[in-house]
Amino acid sequence: MTASRMEKQESDAQDDKRGRYSKWLHQMFPGLLAATTIAIAARFLAEHYDAPVMLFALLLGIGFHFLTEDGPCEPGIEFASKNMLRFGVALLGLGISIDQIVSAGFGVLGLVFGAVFFTICSGLVIAPLLNRNWRFGLLTGGAVAICGASAALAINSVLPKNEHSERNTIFTVISVTVFSTVAMVIYPILATFLEMDHSSAGVFLGATIHDVAQVVGAGYSISKESGDMATFVKLLRVAMLVPLVLVLSLAFRNDPTVGTKRALPLPLFVIGFAALVFIGSHQSFPEELRQVLLEVSRWCLVIAISALGIKTSLKSLRDVGGQAIVMIVAETVLLVILVLGVLYVIPPLP
Repeated sequence: MTASRMEKQESDAQDDKRGRYSKWLHQMFPGLLAATTIAIAARFLAEHYDAPVMLFALLLGIGFHFLTEDGPCEPGIEFASKNMLRFGVALLGLGISIDQIVSAGFGVLGLVFGAVFFTICSGLVIAPLLNRNWRFGLLTGGAVAICGASAALAINSVLPKNEHSERNTIFTVISVTVFSTVAMVIYPILATFLEMDHSSAGVFLGATIHDVAQVVGAGYSISKESGDMATFVKLLRVAMLVPLVLVLSLAFRNDPTVGTKRALPLPLFVIGFAALVFIGSHQSFPEELRQVLLEVSRWCLVIAISALGIKTSLKSLRDVGGQAIVMIVAETVLLVILVLGVLYVIPPLP
């Protein structure tokens, strides 16, 4: 009799668990479907018109802002803009290995670390001069310094929130994506005009262009050597996202606007990023699986940005103001000046 009662309790618990999962899936499906559909459309347009997929995802998402107005899509869109973002960022850890970091040499490592630190500090200094708060300075500085849209989304997830947080994030994502596309065309011309060798050109492009895809396009437009170096330097910048998010997570751990308190001192996606760097560095890790997971990462990020676009209204972007554009342009120009200065003062970097 007791065994029968226990079996019934276990069966009821399993049914309850399945019911909760079914209810959760029912709540999330409409929003996830909307964000995924927009992401597929963005990828299609990007492949056929040779333009940044992130920009298409944002613009298409903004056009469907009405889906967030107390409709069935809201929970899934919220899930995609936060959870899928963090999962995608964590998977980026497979794009860089410990051997690559060690073999870079102190010159390249010092340049990357110094450029990231300098650009973030420049954002914090410029922000009050343009009547912007420190959050916006940190957000834009981190996005310009590290990896554009992905960094902006990851940094925003651990910063204290206010009523302008999402608006500022989407504005930053759009700005760095547009500037990165312009840089993909202009910077290789500048590198050629300055008569840089292929290695130095790769370092310059990898250390200054915001988004990974644009770095790859710019680097290989010069040569394979420049493309390889540019991609590697860019991935080093991406790795800087881990210590930055770690520091911000510890600094704002108890801020109620960040979200619920975590048992761990830093977000799981940062731990996942670091863990996957180590796991992916092992020689036995299958290269086919790495490429599949990196493609999953790209899809997660595009879906997350599509969802963030859906959550953003054009009116809120208009309210950001011209100072914000000036600020991101200033951070970008200062980064270029710093990197060129280092390349010419301490040539050649390995």
